[in-house]
Amino acid sequence: MDHSIFIQILSMLVIAIVAIAMLRRIGLPPILAYLLTGVLSGPSGFHWFTQLQMQSVAELGVVLLMFTLGLEFSVPRLWAMRRTVFGLGSAQMIVTAVLAGATTLLLSQNGVSALVIGAAIALSSTAIVLKLLNEQGWLRRRHGELSVSVLLFQDLAVVPLLIVLPLLSNDGAPIGSADIAWGLLKGILAFIGLMSFGKWVLPRIFDEVARSRSNELFVLSTLVVALVTGAFTQWLGLSMALGAFIAGMLLGESQYRRQLEADIRPFRDLLMGLFFISIGMLLDFGLVMQYWWQVILILLAVVITKAAVVYGLLKLVGEPFKVAMSTAISLAQVGEFSFVLLALAVNYQLLENQISTILVMVAVLSMSIAPWLVRNSVTIAKKLQGNHKGSHQELAPANVPHSDSQELVLILGYGRVGQTIARFLKTEAVPYMVLDLDPTRVSEARAAAEPVYFGDACKLGILKQIGIRQANMVVLTFCEPRQSEECLALCRKLAPDAKILVRTRDDSELTELKEAGATQVIPETLEGSLMLVSQVLYQCGVPLARILKRLESERRNHYQYLHGFFSGAETDFTLDLLHAVTLTTSASAVGKMLVDIPWETLGVELRAIRRSGAEFDNPPEDWQLRKNDILLLVGKTHQIEKAEEYLLQG
Repeated sequence: MDHSIFIQILSMLVIAIVAIAMLRRIGLPPILAYLLTGVLSGPSGFHWFTQLQMQSVAELGVVLLMFTLGLEFSVPRLWAMRRTVFGLGSAQMIVTAVLAGATTLLLSQNGVSALVIGAAIALSSTAIVLKLLNEQGWLRRRHGELSVSVLLFQDLAVVPLLIVLPLLSNDGAPIGSADIAWGLLKGILAFIGLMSFGKWVLPRIFDEVARSRSNELFVLSTLVVALVTGAFTQWLGLSMALGAFIAGMLLGESQYRRQLEADIRPFRDLLMGLFFISIGMLLDFGLVMQYWWQVILILLAVVITKAAVVYGLLKLVGEPFKVAMSTAISLAQVGEFSFVLLALAVNYQLLENQISTILVMVAVLSMSIAPWLVRNSVTIAKKLQGNHKGSHQELAPANVPHSDSQELVLILGYGRVGQTIARFLKTEAVPYMVLDLDPTRVSEARAAAEPVYFGDACKLGILKQIGIRQANMVVLTFCEPRQSEECLALCRKLAPDAKILVRTRDDSELTELKEAGATQVIPETLEGSLMLVSQVLYQCGVPLARILKRLESERRNHYQYLHGFFSGAETDFTLDLLHAVTLTTSASAVGKMLVDIPWETLGVELRAIRRSGAEFDNPPEDWQLRKNDILLLVGKTHQIEKAEEYLLQG
């Protein structure tokens, strides 16, 4: 690689890192940082790269974005929200696009440009709005649900647009309705063909990949599926992004959805960053400064018009003022898919570069003010109405069942222990979700309608997807120490207030796990012994309250009585042993106090002292040793031998 190109790429990445860090501090989305990086790296800045040089790589970002959009496409969810999605969503999209397109035609643009501009302006930012609604806790409120419905339809509307745009590019030749109909027919046939192929083949492919237990193979298979389906639709003369969307939708209902999304996200985010950088390279600040007043005027017109359309539609169906206004303000910006449409339109020569630059700048400015608008949408709605009373009733969560049950329990691992925990949680009506890496087990559980998902619990992305931040308790049921430590660190980072219970085989790493953030560590073999002890004591007539108190004391003392045992013929020398040392008349330790004996240097623990038939646990440091005292020592074999020699011979 040419060193100058390497330095330029490195410099571009440094600019992106600094820009993201600075804009995040003031609450602006990373998309704006990428656009700024593109401006500085492109022809308007240092001129390190051109948009054409970035185009091929940037297009892969759109492909992966559409793949993840397909993964999130849920037919049951769509059907449950069909009235608001297809009613309000389609009305908003059509009315806004028609108004914007008609205005464009009045400004002497052709019909194709009007279609592109109208569609681009009609779209809102799914990423920004959903993130902010979730942060504010408004997703379950009425205006949050209405916003999600509109955004869902907008995302679906991108698919036919991806089919139509390549068809409109006909190398300057006029295109008729028959050509568009044939293109749409090809898109439908491709959709049916891929759906038929994917319904039977893709799940089987990923079953085999999952059984290999190779994370690299899973990631590679995901990328190949997204790109191959994209290449297939491109071969048909359609958009690559369309094929990726269909592939994502095919896998969206499978048990691998969350793992696929977690695996693809780093690649998607990186390539989408390059895509937005390439968009930024299209910005000509000289042109923007020349038409600055048009940019401001269009921005105000777009924000006000989009808000007015949504507000008017919601009032027509009888929504309260505050709900309608809050929803309208939340959806008033231009979205990230608008950049995709504008970039494709420029590439297909459907839109002039000058107009694209102005619209991109309008989109950038609208997304810059979007966080403030969404966060303050409810406050603005209250002030516009001029009545602060009754707002809580109108904006209260809609159709949310009230329950006094505990919060979500997240079970990581669905083996014998995980399934046992889940069964008891179900009987007590405690909500839970499960992650497991065994594809067969996940398939069997999902067939029984269990909330079990395929995914690697040691991945940050998959834990976020499963909703660990909403979990009240996390239970790690796998016993592999390395896996437990890695997963525990991620869980504690993502859910600092959650209770985290860790199952282990023994207590060899109990202290380390506690220090790493475990609320409680449950050593399986030791707890099994305690349960047996509790049954023995109960059968012997010991009161239950006393037994429970004794067990709790044992746990607090890190299972002290479950360590150190008398050796036998088959002794495991890696374990701590219990050994009795009787002090003879000539023993060196006779007459000394316990504090005078270097127990730490000897590496043993004094468990108890027996004197005249009585046993004294944890004797005080000023205890003076006498002849015939029996000292019960716990330690490794060689340490026991060394300590016995010291006590008897000095």
